[in-house]
Amino acid sequence: MRVKGKITQWDDAKGFGFIQPMLKGERVFVHVKAVQNRTRRPVIGEVITYSVGKDDKGRVQANAVTFAGEKLIVKAARTSSRWPLFVLFAFIAVLLLAFALDKLPLYVIAAYAVISLFTFISYWLDKRKARAGRWRIPEANLQLLSLIGGWPGALLAQSYLRHKSQKRAFLAVFWLTVLVNLAALSWLTWQGGQLFQAFALQ
Repeated sequence: MRVKGKITQWDDAKGFGFIQPMLKGERVFVHVKAVQNRTRRPVIGEVITYSVGKDDKGRVQANAVTFAGEKLIVKAARTSSRWPLFVLFAFIAVLLLAFALDKLPLYVIAAYAVISLFTFISYWLDKRKARAGRWRIPEANLQLLSLIGGWPGALLAQSYLRHKSQKRAFLAVFWLTVLVNLAALSWLTWQGGQLFQAFALQ
């Protein structure tokens, strides 16, 4: 059910505030990410409509916020895409092939797994902080994790957590980190294979 209310408190720097329903009820928390029109920023006194939901901690918050006179954008339910899994399976297959050909040591594969897991958890924590209106993990830190080998975990987080999956500027940098990482891995695999073999024989 849609509810009409007025924004009575707003902190634009932090991107959240509170809505007072027009008819009755207590004020409701609202985060800027709940606003459908991303080209506008809420201001105090503005009339909006919204649906009532809850965050991960069970606290009431506003969802699908629209400004007065705007239509609600109904988003079709999206299922998680399978293409990230195909990309990851192909990447894992290449890593295992390089290992079988003695081009890549096992600890490199293990490093990818550990860093990817840490990156996925970082995305999950950042999304929770965003919903709670708390201090976020800097985007530069997330991109650095992708650069050093955590991009498989980041790809899964973007697809299945739906976090950082719409911001074009972020995605452009992300895919650049993937290309740089893969280029470095290719050099280590094909040019540095002999170094790995020599190290293993010592």
